[in-house]
This record gives sequence, structure tokens and C-alpha cells, in this order.
Amino acid sequence: MNLKIGIVGLPNVGKSTLFNALTNAGALAANYPFATIEPNVGIVPVPDERLDVLAKMYETEKIVPATVEFVDIAGLVAGASKGEGLGNKFLAHIRECQAICHVVRAFVNDDIVRADQKVETDILAQAKDDIDIINLELQLADEETKAKIAAKRKKDPSDENVPFLTEKPVIYMFNVDENGLTDDGLKEKLKALVAPNEAIFVNAKLEEEMSDMNRAERKEFLESYGVKNDALGELIKAAYSTLGLQSFLTAGKKECRAWTIKKGATAPEAAGTIHTDFERGFIAAEVMKYSDLVELGSEQNVKAAGKLATVGKTYIMEEGDIVEFKFNV
Repeated sequence: MNLKIGIVGLPNVGKSTLFNALTNAGALAANYPFATIEPNVGIVPVPDERLDVLAKMYETEKIVPATVEFVDIAGLVAGASKGEGLGNKFLAHIRECQAICHVVRAFVNDDIVRADQKVETDILAQAKDDIDIINLELQLADEETKAKIAAKRKKDPSDENVPFLTEKPVIYMFNVDENGLTDDGLKEKLKALVAPNEAIFVNAKLEEEMSDMNRAERKEFLESYGVKNDALGELIKAAYSTLGLQSFLTAGKKECRAWTIKKGATAPEAAGTIHTDFERGFIAAEVMKYSDLVELGSEQNVKAAGKLATVGKTYIMEEGDIVEFKFNV
């Protein structure tokens, strides 16, 4: 399945800077509202070190990670649902996404102009105001949509499945300064503002500085600030948790690949993510655990240890299963 996340936020909260860091797509980032007029889209590989391990083990020709699509949606303002700022232009783009990443300003910097021209004095109060503005605009937009549907159903009573904006899962990404990254007290207060939604904390400036670094350099750079994961890693982890997703793996000489499925998916449903024929003609699947393969050193050793299982249609997939499907169409 394809994971698609819409990145939203008020103007000048660091949203487009973070999008650039996430995707290296070079979206315009400027210190004025509406720098992003059309939604920028970036498709990014999901970091998965297991694929590198499998590639060495199988002497693989190609690595194919799972992907996530980020859509950077133009900055919103109060009154957007009624046409203020860029009006309703952003709404269709949010409807197409499985989750919303709401970037919230949680830093003080008088050099970066707020969209409402207010002077930042209380980070928590301002963050709450910003969150409330976006949430209200989404609610108002949904009310307008419901009214249109009701009017339409008077003429045509057939059901219409409309993805309301307020029903979308939301992950809050607080853009904090360098001190905020390790300020546990501030982070706990910000988490409380959006509970039970997932909250993650990043610094857009640091993320931008890391854009040209490799994985090892990024890790070392972040550790110097007391941080373990970059914004991409944190956001993907939060998205998988929020949407109830997991990965399974396929491995061989031709390629090693990660596939995204829902938690609770059966073996045939997982097979269907590769090709619909795999699900339709599913016979069985051979499954081994990634941890067993790494511990024992080879597929042959896993099989000899009795840890390569043949499973049927009722098998519930688990995170990190390495699978080979048997099917017949």
C-alpha cells in the first residue's frame, strides 16, 4: 500500500523547510506567507537497515524500500474555509492523504515573521492558538461539505463516501529550537496539548543543515545535539503507529524489498500487496523471522533449525516477517 501524508501548518512555521529536508525536493522556502503556492510532492524511501543486511546476505542485485509520499500543502490562515488566504485550494489535497502532519511553531524568533504579526511571548499559548486555528478551519470546511452532500442527496439518495478532513489521523510535528529538542518539560507540555495524538519534535534549521549528509553523518550530527532520529525517521515511525501499519520483507538474489501492510493483515492480503494474482491464487507462504535469519546466518540454517514455517490463509502477518508466497492462478 502507498502511504501518503499531507504536511499542513500556518505560514512561516517551518513547514516548507521541513518538507525540503524530508525530501530534498528543493521546494521554495521563504520568510513570507504562501511561498508554497501549489502543493509540492516528494516520494521518499522509508529508512530500513534490515534491507542492507539482507542485501549482503543474499548478494542482492537491487534494494527496494517501502516509500512514503509527502504532500506539502500551502500555508493556511484563519478564514481559509471561507476563502481567506488561498481559500479552499488546499482542501482537496488533504482529502487524498491518509494522515495529516500538522507542523506547529514552538520557538521564539523575532526575525521570522508570524503570519498574524503577533510577537511570540508564550510558546505554549501560541502553539495552542495555532493548532486551534487549523482545527477550526477543517471543521468549518467539513460543515460546508456536509451541507453540500445533504442538498445533493435530496436529488440523488445514493450513498457517497466522503473523507471528512476532521476524520483524518493527525500527527503533530512541533518545530522547536535547539534547546527545545532536549527540553523534556516543554515537550511534555506540548504533548499534553495534542494528546492522544502522536507528537514529535524537530528543529527545521538542523534538518536543513543535514540535507547533504549521509546516514552515518546525520546520526553523528544529531547525537551531538542529544537526538536519536531525524525528522523523517520520527515522522514515519509516528505514521506507522498512528495508521496501524507494519512491514514485511521479501529477499532473494534479484531483489530485497520492504512492503507496507496493515497490522492484522493475513498472509493472502499481504500477498495481494505484491500482485492481486498472488492473493487470488494464494496456496501457502514460507515465513521466517528476520531476527532468526540474522542470528543463524542463512536461510538454510533457519530451515535446519526448524524455524522456517509453512503457513496458510489464516496466518496473521507480523512485523519483519520474511516471506515467500506460493500461488497458482
